[in-house]
Amino acid sequence: MEPAPGPQEKYELITRNLQEVLGEDKLMDILKERELKIYWGTATTGKPHVAYFVPMSKIADFLKAGCEVIILFADLHAYLDNMKAPWDLLELRSRYYENVIKAMLESIGVPLEKLKFVRGTDYQLSKEYTLDVYRLSSMVTQHDAKKAGAEVVKEVEHPLLSGLLYPSLQALDEEYLKVDAQFGGVDQRKIFTFAEKYLPSLGYAKRVHLMNPMVPGLTGSKMSSSEEDSKIDLLDRKEDVKKKLKKAFCEPGNVENNGVLSFIKHVLFPLKSEFVVLREEKWGGNKTYTAYEALEKDFAEQAVHPGDLKNSVEVALNKLLDPIREKFNSPELKQLTNAAYPTPSKAKPAEKGTKNSEPENVVPSRLDIRVGKVISVEKHPDADSLYVEKIDVGEPEPRTVVSGLVQFVPKEQLQDRLVVLLCNLKPQKMRGVESQGTVLCASSLEEPRLVEPLDPPAGCCAGERVYVEGYEGGQPDEELKPKKKVFEKLQADFRVSEDCVAQWKQRNFLTKLGRVSCKSLKGGSIG
Repeated sequence: MEPAPGPQEKYELITRNLQEVLGEDKLMDILKERELKIYWGTATTGKPHVAYFVPMSKIADFLKAGCEVIILFADLHAYLDNMKAPWDLLELRSRYYENVIKAMLESIGVPLEKLKFVRGTDYQLSKEYTLDVYRLSSMVTQHDAKKAGAEVVKEVEHPLLSGLLYPSLQALDEEYLKVDAQFGGVDQRKIFTFAEKYLPSLGYAKRVHLMNPMVPGLTGSKMSSSEEDSKIDLLDRKEDVKKKLKKAFCEPGNVENNGVLSFIKHVLFPLKSEFVVLREEKWGGNKTYTAYEALEKDFAEQAVHPGDLKNSVEVALNKLLDPIREKFNSPELKQLTNAAYPTPSKAKPAEKGTKNSEPENVVPSRLDIRVGKVISVEKHPDADSLYVEKIDVGEPEPRTVVSGLVQFVPKEQLQDRLVVLLCNLKPQKMRGVESQGTVLCASSLEEPRLVEPLDPPAGCCAGERVYVEGYEGGQPDEELKPKKKVFEKLQADFRVSEDCVAQWKQRNFLTKLGRVSCKSLKGGSIG
């Protein structure tokens, strides 16, 4: 039997991978005397997604450190936050959260008997708690309440009073749950400092606050229940997991805002203490990492390919999700899921001749444009004017692309060349061969017609994102719908500048290494 960890070991377990701790000295003082009492709360709003494994893995750390842990299902908070959870669904959503969070904890081997589960409405409607809400509301300024909830409460044009109450309730939870510390994301920091300021005004102790970093979603921004493409749902099918990971932002060598790497760091490594990159023997075979820093270093130096990283995460993630999927395959939990999250009624289609009240937003960030490396070039078996190319765009397998470049670019000039590929057009067959992308090229406006493939900056790698200046942060469509003609509308403003730089409305096409250009076709069109 292993000896119980000492105060320093407990402190290191409790604080590892955290971004910030408020009250470090107090935390150590408590650990020298007794076990820490801590709570983590979650508002029962949208369906939990795989980013919830991040706090779950920290809860596993807390339990290893001997902490007494409470999980709060904040049902009343969910309603107060601009009614993200309608009143009539509060009970159903709370039941769903309780079942899915318990299933997550079981999937990572956390013993449920060591945890206490509480719902907000179990105590937040009591006389004592309600009186404290009134007492606090007589002290808190509107400015402080609004500032505290800025990162958490949903912003709307006409804010509701309920949103101003939200931080006060979260502060009071620390006292009524009788804990020493509250754990949450760093987006909760303003609420935590609000609690430290106002709880002593009621005669209550200031608590310790532990903050996780905000793990990027698959798009590179925050993983959000309301942003479909940024998240993987806990009940997503394996094919959906593959599809979403395939689209995930994971540029070669880029370790910033990389949701795939962050998931490995904050979930898979803490749970398993190692991570295996799966790859074919011809690419070096499998490699086991026992330290995240070594994996990040290899990825930054491009010794690990994004496609191999995504495949390996897919395998590891599905191992975590399989027991959750199995549990929720029961008739009772299927019924609960459908009741807690009913399918929204579809709006009636607009009558012919009428326009939608909100015009479609046609912006360059909807295009999935990437750097590609041409692996092979062959003549189309049934069309002398077409090439069939295999192009690596940072995915597990190269894409097959058919292009009409035979008359303009010799085969040997395409082989091993870096190109710019539009990746989210609907695949279409060209003389019997399905093309999975379009090589973007500059064309002269005058006869004789000349065509040059666009050139990414020197040093780029396959899979790097190409974007238009000022539109770096958007999420590309999964697939551009032909009837919407999004690409065609944007392409009308594609031009080559006088210094041969590719542009949209005089804004440069860029990668992280610089501008996309062509060799010589000044003033040409791009397509």
